[in-house]
Amino acid sequence: MKIGRLVRDNNGVRERGQAMVEFALIIPIFLLLVFAIVDFGMGFHAWITVTNGAREGARIGAVGADAATIETKVRDTSASLDGANLGVTVTNAQGTPGDAVVVDVTYDYQLITPLSSIMGFVSGNTLGPNIVFKSSSEMRLE
Repeated sequence: MKIGRLVRDNNGVRERGQAMVEFALIIPIFLLLVFAIVDFGMGFHAWITVTNGAREGARIGAVGADAATIETKVRDTSASLDGANLGVTVTNAQGTPGDAVVVDVTYDYQLITPLSSIMGFVSGNTLGPNIVFKSSSEMRLE
């Protein structure tokens, strides 16, 4: 029986605030799940971008570009990431035909949610507030 905002059960006992208590118990778990989904999506985007940047750099290096041009191409391809956390290493740019140009890209991804302390605890401090994504691409010089 409802009387305004007061809810009574079959025995006439008040159940005021029960929904609020249940909400307070569930909301931390729900927010943790939402934060994990957001961090996973942004981390996945960073990983794909790093991989694509390395491939594009090796591709332009295979046709004879110098190391500075290759690095610029990688940084342009990875423009959606924080450039300060992006490292590019080019090996054997403008080498002899038949050899390979190697482009290594690293990105220090910083978790945006407070999951880092929980992940560190669960993983034994293997995963922390930063995750390093690495990609290497190698293509033969033409």
